[in-house]
Amino acid sequence: MASASEPKTLQSAIQYFGDLDNCLSYLIARRWKDGVVCPTCESKNVSFVASRRVWQCKTRHPKSQFSIKVGTIFEDSPIGLDKWLTAMWMVANCKNGVSSWEVSRSLGVTQKSAWFMLQRIRLAMQGKNAGKLGGPGSEVEVDETFIGGKARNMHRSKRARVITGTGGKDKTVVMGMLERGGNVRAVVVENRRRSELHKQVREHVEAGAALYSDELKSYDGLSAEYQHAVINHAVEYVNGNVHTNGMENFWSLLKRGLHGTYVSVEPFHLFRYIDEQAFRYNNRKNMSDADRFDLAVSQIVGKRLTYAEVTGKVGETAF
Repeated sequence: MASASEPKTLQSAIQYFGDLDNCLSYLIARRWKDGVVCPTCESKNVSFVASRRVWQCKTRHPKSQFSIKVGTIFEDSPIGLDKWLTAMWMVANCKNGVSSWEVSRSLGVTQKSAWFMLQRIRLAMQGKNAGKLGGPGSEVEVDETFIGGKARNMHRSKRARVITGTGGKDKTVVMGMLERGGNVRAVVVENRRRSELHKQVREHVEAGAALYSDELKSYDGLSAEYQHAVINHAVEYVNGNVHTNGMENFWSLLKRGLHGTYVSVEPFHLFRYIDEQAFRYNNRKNMSDADRFDLAVSQIVGKRLTYAEVTGKVGETAF
């Protein structure tokens, strides 16, 4: 939880993180609660070099000097922490996401750099799945949607960009599972065949849970492990507790961001945007903007994403 002196709004975050010492103290408190540790040898025998805002490990080894960025999503980035943390605040709290062009204009970095920053921030938002959803007495909605457009519509607008995929001629299939009163999980899947959807359900949903789906035949056969009930959307959208309206709400939020904010998303990056939206959706209740930002910052360690990994262009840099 944020302390009284730490930012509570975007405006106060910009002011607070404009001081690099505040950036440093904020990150130290969340990364090294028990004291600064060398990320290479894990020694606590380190000294702070105030003139350069780095630490010197007393143990002799390569990379004995390190900054707060080492071992995080910020590693090897020349962009200042003031801009990084402001960008993280925006992504964590803008309901429909924030585009690389908007980050570029707001922070004074190139669009190319802003896009790479956002991909690294999305990596931090990928939380570890703590067990399966549901269980006896729980209710879980499952549904799937298509993401993408048609190539024949590309002449109508520059905004109508095609996303190719394996789920249809021009579409990518995304499957979602929502525990009512809990979290949502959404993953890109190869198709809507029974074997694929059953595999995802068994991987993410605890046996014995009440499972609600639409009338898609691929969900047939789950009744042996789950209390499976079906809502026929050709007839009705709600029948008592049987519906998939929670997942439909998540799809609406996801597509609003993809179509309205990001406009063009390559299929091999789609999972990153899904993780971003799932992070905000799962932490939307009982959390302030400051709490949500704090959670995102707490997940930056041990995650590294290079420009070559996100573009496939070895030897090219984003900055």
